[in-house]
Amino acid sequence: MNEPQHPLAIATPSLRPIVESPAPTETAETQSSLRAHRDSVSMATLLEQAPDKVPRGRSKSLAVGTFGWSHMPRLPVDHVMPAPSSNVPYRARSWEPTLEKAIRAIVSIKASHVRSFDTETSGAYTATGFIVDAQQGIVLTNRHVVSSAPIVAQAVLTNYEEVDLKPVYRDPVHDFGFMQFDTSKIKFMELEEIELSPDRAKVGLDIRVVGNDAGEKLSILAGTLARLDRRAPEYGVGEYNDFNTFYLQAASGTSGGSSGSPVLDIDGHAVALNAGGASRASSSYYLPLDRVKRALLFIQRGRQVPRGTLQTEFEYQPYNEVRRLGLKAHIEEKVRSRFPDETGMLVVRSVLPKGPADKVLVPGDIIIGCNGHMVPHFISLFSVLDDSVDKNVTLTISRGKKVQDVTVAVQNLHSITPDTFVEIGGGVVHDLSYQLAKSYSQPVEGVYVATSGHMLASASAWRKSIIVSVNNIPTPDLKAFVNAMQTLPDGSRVPIRFYSLQKAYKDKIMIMHVDRHWHKFRVAVRNDLTGLWDFTEMPPPPKKMSYLPSSATFPPLDPSLALAQRLMPSFVAIDFYLPYLVDGMKGTQFYGSGYVVSTNPPLIVCDRDTIPISIGDIFITFANSIIIPGKIVFLHPFYNYVLVSYDPALIGETPIKPIDFSPVELNQGDELNFVGVGNDHSIILRKTTVSSISNVGTRECSPPRWRAMNVEGIKIDDSINAQGGLLVDGEGRTQALWVSYSTQSEKGKDTSFMSGLSVGLIKSTLDKCRLNQPITFKGLDVELWTMRIAAARTLGLSDEWVRKIEQSGSTRHTLLYVLNILDDRSPCARVLHVGDIILSMNGRLVTRMSSIMQVYEQDTVTMIVLRDGAEIEVKVPMSEFSGFETTRVIGWQGALIQRPYKAVLEQVRDVPQGVYVSCTLYGSPASHVLRPGVWIVEVQGKPVKDLDSFLAVIHKHEEEMCRRRRPSYIPPVRRSAEQRANITFSDEEALKTDDVEDDDDTNDEGYVRIKTVSRNGTVRVVAVKLDLHYWDTWQLVLDPNSICGWICKDA
Repeated sequence: MNEPQHPLAIATPSLRPIVESPAPTETAETQSSLRAHRDSVSMATLLEQAPDKVPRGRSKSLAVGTFGWSHMPRLPVDHVMPAPSSNVPYRARSWEPTLEKAIRAIVSIKASHVRSFDTETSGAYTATGFIVDAQQGIVLTNRHVVSSAPIVAQAVLTNYEEVDLKPVYRDPVHDFGFMQFDTSKIKFMELEEIELSPDRAKVGLDIRVVGNDAGEKLSILAGTLARLDRRAPEYGVGEYNDFNTFYLQAASGTSGGSSGSPVLDIDGHAVALNAGGASRASSSYYLPLDRVKRALLFIQRGRQVPRGTLQTEFEYQPYNEVRRLGLKAHIEEKVRSRFPDETGMLVVRSVLPKGPADKVLVPGDIIIGCNGHMVPHFISLFSVLDDSVDKNVTLTISRGKKVQDVTVAVQNLHSITPDTFVEIGGGVVHDLSYQLAKSYSQPVEGVYVATSGHMLASASAWRKSIIVSVNNIPTPDLKAFVNAMQTLPDGSRVPIRFYSLQKAYKDKIMIMHVDRHWHKFRVAVRNDLTGLWDFTEMPPPPKKMSYLPSSATFPPLDPSLALAQRLMPSFVAIDFYLPYLVDGMKGTQFYGSGYVVSTNPPLIVCDRDTIPISIGDIFITFANSIIIPGKIVFLHPFYNYVLVSYDPALIGETPIKPIDFSPVELNQGDELNFVGVGNDHSIILRKTTVSSISNVGTRECSPPRWRAMNVEGIKIDDSINAQGGLLVDGEGRTQALWVSYSTQSEKGKDTSFMSGLSVGLIKSTLDKCRLNQPITFKGLDVELWTMRIAAARTLGLSDEWVRKIEQSGSTRHTLLYVLNILDDRSPCARVLHVGDIILSMNGRLVTRMSSIMQVYEQDTVTMIVLRDGAEIEVKVPMSEFSGFETTRVIGWQGALIQRPYKAVLEQVRDVPQGVYVSCTLYGSPASHVLRPGVWIVEVQGKPVKDLDSFLAVIHKHEEEMCRRRRPSYIPPVRRSAEQRANITFSDEEALKTDDVEDDDDTNDEGYVRIKTVSRNGTVRVVAVKLDLHYWDTWQLVLDPNSICGWICKDA
């Protein structure tokens, strides 16, 4: 039997280093911006760089400018003469013909992780790949490009033809994978392929890395192979990392976009695969192709690539370090004799707990042989392991100074690489992968949180958590997790035990709100034949009651807090969880205080910083003991409060009582009491004084969201750090609510402040609710502010009006003016103008914000305004506002689409006719081209007016795509050479008009044209590639019978 030889060894050259070069093959070019840490080096230097510091032992590196080799290395292939027929010395040979052919085999890859999975998060990236089998359309690229996550990808050829790619193989450990495309889809170019030649990799070999470097369509970077035995680069804990292999190194300086590029020699052969680079140097790292070539043979035959593992990481250490671990001299002599080119041996670096080698191998074991054969390097060892899956192997090891044989079972590496995930509550979970387990030195077991979503986030079970149990049911694997979740009714609150991989020693127990109404519960399994992940919908949740009636009492307080004791039965705590970021929201969890204002009907009031929008789950806590769901009655469109209802049967005999409203309005200087709840949930009681009553000022937010305006706030002397509270008189009657206002700073940072909201602004609407009367909100579509008399005089205010103001008895000598028009389409906008000074409303003088309360119930208001120095009388129609505002949301291709809401309209001069994109989800088709904050006004040239017309146009286009027949057009590559030679086109033929739309010559590649308009009026036309498999169309609509008041259904 031939002795195993290290394929990357340096051998002494022959006396006449002349070799015949095989015919050059194709090269490939690619593009990759998958991750900054992989290829984040600056543009390549073409000069050879000195290799970086060797991490351990002596490397087989070529020192620049020195000849201090202990053995003369073999001269690289490009130092030899080419084939005798060329009669051209090597140094005169040109790379041009090699690159010209190779470039036709290189593709740019555009891809998206459609779900977070394993080490990857959802989102788009670019990379490079190259064709290694032109007949079957097989493309080689990196494993971190093919990814273990579900992806959607396209390849862009050098002639800018685009074709869909499907992932067919991703190696569980090494950084390579294969994708495939339908070669019949290529119309205008003959395909080339690049031959894999791992044995051509030699120290000193001149190379070219051809790919999509730094986002460029084509970049050719030069370098010289300097090392063949570099340790695999490490990209960080919790990231994908290669191991148990050597890497090649050169100073080509590849950067983002070049992942998956071929490393070519001058004959056009791929000698390695570009994988990563150093962030602070020009060093680039290349994966050897030995195992890649083996895997390709299996892929070409349609078979699974056998991969074995011991769940053990090995490292190659030089002899001087191996000696320190106990290697005996006579063993070293035998190894050196059998493998004179080797400079070290394999050593166990780490063993995962509960793996096949646990308690069999230990770190520091020196590997001498496997199954009776010496294994001096990675390739020889893993050649045996990969061919021994589900079998036992015998390893000969040296532990200390003792040489012994141990038997280890070889595990199927694919069995610990997850191919199934569960989508629930907007999150993704799956079995813990070998990659992550190794990264954190954990056993390969447990349910891993790839993304928390709405449900798991309610328990703060964030990404990289391991779920131990749900509702006290152990979840050792994904199947157990699915079974546990199927026992839980929608809306229930259950305990969940989990730990973070970063702190695996510390378990956490939190309460999780089960979500089966906002998001789907389904299982996805990878299908390597189609490249897709097949979904299976889970059965609906059990119909059990999620909440049972309970009773609670309030704890006694200190006698000094008697007033607070009297009011505590009116206090509740409110938690609000958003399933989707709509209506300008940037956060998903809110909390604050609420106050019972009625028990028949049951009503609670809170501020709009606690419940900012109508879409979400509301949980109300009574007496710090009982938690039940709530439903929104309405969100007030002007004032900072929300009315919420609840089921009184669920709180049993809990002694709650509504607050009493004081009929006395507060004035500056009034003394009162503050009763509230601190941020640590402690009770606060304090005497205070009204320091001022002034306008509440808030800024326009980005993204636009609701903000308070045209209202006065009550300020008190003391700065009280509280979640909320009540301003009450000595009898405990409420005069104002202490509420939180949300706004943004000049730099766009979210901020909030506390202020008092007079109960007079709440009482009238609350009385209608108590009497079950219909509630309509009418108001002015303008933002008002106050102006001093001096400024008004400058603008033309007459002395007569000044006297009226002075004689009115008002405590403020100010006037209101129009600061901003909130909706240019409203009837109010056609009457009032920015800058108008309002002198009177319905004959009454207006000097402060509270004056406009009187007109909110009317259909029209007669105003006298001062405009451009002239007094004019106008009749202003009032606008009607919604108590929910957003009543429907559509999810299409990962975009959340809704009718434009009020906060958006105030930031637009000419409101487009269409639907508004509120948010796009990472990794979705919409996230590539649609920006949140734009209007969709046309789809495929058809106008869009509202949500219904948008759905109609979209569904019609999807149906047309499904009905498309095979095109009659025959592309050039399908024609005979004679046909191609006889076809010529004149300018007249090329420019001939063609207004026929209903034909079979479809060349859109599955894209749909979208015309958008931004808030500043910028018009763009973009193309969205439809993906009906991962991104179906759904909608949220109001449903009073559901637990949250909404229902999610197919659209």
